[in-house]
Amino acid sequence: MPVMNFRLFNPDAVPSPALLVDMDAVDVNLRLMVSMAGGPGRLRPHVKTHKLPQIVQAQVTLGITKFKCATIAEAEMTAAVGGRDVLLAVAPVGPNVARFIELMRRFPDVKWLTIADDSGALSELAAAARAAQLTAEVLLDLNIGQDRTGVAPGAAATDLYRALCGTPGVTAGGLHAYDGHLHQTDDAERTAACHKAWAGVEQVVRDLEAAGLPAPPRLVAGGTPTFPVHAKRPDAECSPGTCVLWDAGYAKKLPDLKFQHAAWLLTRVISRPAPNRICLDLGHKSVASEMPHPRVIFPALPDAVPVIHNEEHLVLETPAADALPVGSVLYGIPWHVCPTVALHSECHAVRDRRAIDVWPVTARARRISV
Repeated sequence: MPVMNFRLFNPDAVPSPALLVDMDAVDVNLRLMVSMAGGPGRLRPHVKTHKLPQIVQAQVTLGITKFKCATIAEAEMTAAVGGRDVLLAVAPVGPNVARFIELMRRFPDVKWLTIADDSGALSELAAAARAAQLTAEVLLDLNIGQDRTGVAPGAAATDLYRALCGTPGVTAGGLHAYDGHLHQTDDAERTAACHKAWAGVEQVVRDLEAAGLPAPPRLVAGGTPTFPVHAKRPDAECSPGTCVLWDAGYAKKLPDLKFQHAAWLLTRVISRPAPNRICLDLGHKSVASEMPHPRVIFPALPDAVPVIHNEEHLVLETPAADALPVGSVLYGIPWHVCPTVALHSECHAVRDRRAIDVWPVTARARRISV
């Protein structure tokens, strides 16, 4: 069961507000991911949640070699610490085309992949690859219901895949299908919805075969909510990400998934401005605030109600206020961990409930060196 009574034995070593990464819980989550997938070769975990080279290295130690990234910086970090097969799952356009080509040049021993859903963007990437005397491996990005990116299954998908197979400078790497719109709380409903969305992928595979095109060499599927469903597909690579750190939002929405809370926010009471109120140093700049409240859950204060949230301050109303003098330490679980991590330039690594090191959140940067 997820640990809800987390606290450090050495909180005085950590200035607040701070992001804590409990590596004991990370280890549990990584082993669970491998077990659910049926082996490390079935996994292509997303690094966008944690953005940390230390976690990529921990995954490599478990035999995971394939990774999925959202930014050039994430891709560079992953390749630099042992990722051997790296998918940039946001189509490169503009200057990012040249940056992607530079990644291919700089890390020639890494298998590089990206996605496309537009013929113009594909032509631009192909021209840049030809100019560099390289070949970019590209997955056709399918829209299977989220309506965020991707081409819908049908004739347009077949035509674009045909272009992938026939345009010098690029080669067809398979299909990419992200179903991030599926996060039903009931696992049976989520499973049924996942199968319904996946039918579009299966239709594309049949259409490609009917058109005499090569079979897609890989199918990259889903994220964390549908991970258990795709893990049962022998032909799919699973790309969960959030489950490495977990958060309060998914813990509530997906109770069937038993991952540990590995990301915690350490905050302190900095004021007691009114009866039954405490002010914490945990503002918008420290915890993702694109969601409605609660944006952070405090297990030690189950009755706390957020009443003010500003850049540097979070005011809670709680009957426990009198027991929390200024300087008191509280531990919170972010509702949405991915953008919360991106707010912190560094995190405190934790082992055995002790903060043992400070790690830069390396891929928080938009640019590392490429």
